[in-house]
Amino acid sequence: MPVNQLPSPLTAEGAAVAFGDRVLWSGLDLAVAPGEFLAVLGANGAGKSTFLKAALGQQPLSAGSMSVVGRAPGQANRAVGYVPQQKSMGAATPLRARDLVALGIDGDRFGLRPRRRADRDRIDEALAAVGATAYADAPIGLLSGGEQQRVRIAQALVGGPELLLCDEPLLSLDLGHQRAVSAVIDRRRREHGTAVVFVTHEINPVLDLVDRVLYIAGGRHRIGTPAEVFTSESLSDLYGTPVDVFTVRGRIVVVGTPEHATEAARGHDHSHAATGAHR
Repeated sequence: MPVNQLPSPLTAEGAAVAFGDRVLWSGLDLAVAPGEFLAVLGANGAGKSTFLKAALGQQPLSAGSMSVVGRAPGQANRAVGYVPQQKSMGAATPLRARDLVALGIDGDRFGLRPRRRADRDRIDEALAAVGATAYADAPIGLLSGGEQQRVRIAQALVGGPELLLCDEPLLSLDLGHQRAVSAVIDRRRREHGTAVVFVTHEINPVLDLVDRVLYIAGGRHRIGTPAEVFTSESLSDLYGTPVDVFTVRGRIVVVGTPEHATEAARGHDHSHAATGAHR
């Protein structure tokens, strides 16, 4: 069956998450298509990571419903790859890089078991895809933050997920490694129809790859192509205050967001991809 005729790996209908009187987002209707790259943006604390937690079954919805690969959140674990926000592992962590990647294949099983040749080959391919072959047998705790993040991405991909959830996966990576890792994720979704939900504080490093944007701010949201969302009119309406969006030497620059969105604006201002480079 062609990718565009497959069921949606992630849907939300009237979905909402609130903590007491504080609403992170509500009335969210969304269907992520197979092979689609959805970028999730917003200020710190807006609810971006909470959206991923809801998809993983770790955060109950306050209203509405969500479906992940045709099942309730948390019940499709082997069909979902997850790249968490980077947290450095201590030097005493008793795992090699390849052992961490292997958990993406057999992490739901108890005890140790001999790995088949096919599994070993998949692990090697995943490490090579993110440029981590050179330190495949190094203790994970002795790797740099950027190296650890690349291994986590290999772990998320090795199981062949239908849905890949990424929470700030480019943190601690220099520009060259950001491009390399983004290319790996893009290749996975193009060749295998894996849907990608990519939480980030700045869109420009992945703008060439993004199909749609979910922008969350102040309990509200906007969904659309980058060209539809990143306009002065759209963001001014979302924030309820005048916001200007410019293109300056190929960068998206957002000016005038409220104080709580300063970090989001700073991220756009310091990025370098051309705003027109989207599909």
